[in-house]
Amino acid sequence: MIASVVSVHVGRIAPMGASGKPSAFRKAAVDGPVAVAALGCAGDEQADRRWHGGVDKAVYGYAVEGYAAWSAAFPQHQFGPGAMGENLALCGLDETDVCIGDRHRIGSTVLEVCQPRTPCNTLAQAFGDPLVGRAMLRSGRCGWYYRVITPGVVEAGDTVERIGRINPGWSVRRCIEMVGARGRTSTLIDEVVALPSLAREWRLKAEGWRNASAPATP
Repeated sequence: MIASVVSVHVGRIAPMGASGKPSAFRKAAVDGPVAVAALGCAGDEQADRRWHGGVDKAVYGYAVEGYAAWSAAFPQHQFGPGAMGENLALCGLDETDVCIGDRHRIGSTVLEVCQPRTPCNTLAQAFGDPLVGRAMLRSGRCGWYYRVITPGVVEAGDTVERIGRINPGWSVRRCIEMVGARGRTSTLIDEVVALPSLAREWRLKAEGWRNASAPATP
């Protein structure tokens, strides 16, 4: 199956959930081409830039094939392209075959996978359900963030061509499994810390795991 863009989504800051907390999680599909620059898609906003946005979270990609499992697990919620707050709803890819450092040519852009999406409180607030975030970690259906290597334009229907792979042993799924300490060893942690193209946030996270597992100094 040829990987492609199902839809492109951007969001404006607005009150969300019972708390009314400002968020741009909810995104609308855009018809036609969307410009992509170093900090993301034109028209896409972030309410709290401490945790969202930036060069290592410029564009969020999500595999639409995962939505069937979400609907089966949480029939009380609505799932479909854009439901996870993604910018690019993609088909023909998933977390098991997308690796950290992969470069994808999409439209006239070149985007580089640099970290998995780690669920935060915003996801729970969007669905009014803290179990969704826990299920994202447990299932590995987290999606991935791109940094922008070559700015350009993307739109629905664009093919996704992988033009580079430097970490074939480190899929997005394998990385997100490290968050729950599944199979986490000092050797694997060292590999993650040294992983080329990994986002700084994730490198620091892995260094924290390493420090926490180091024996105490007498």
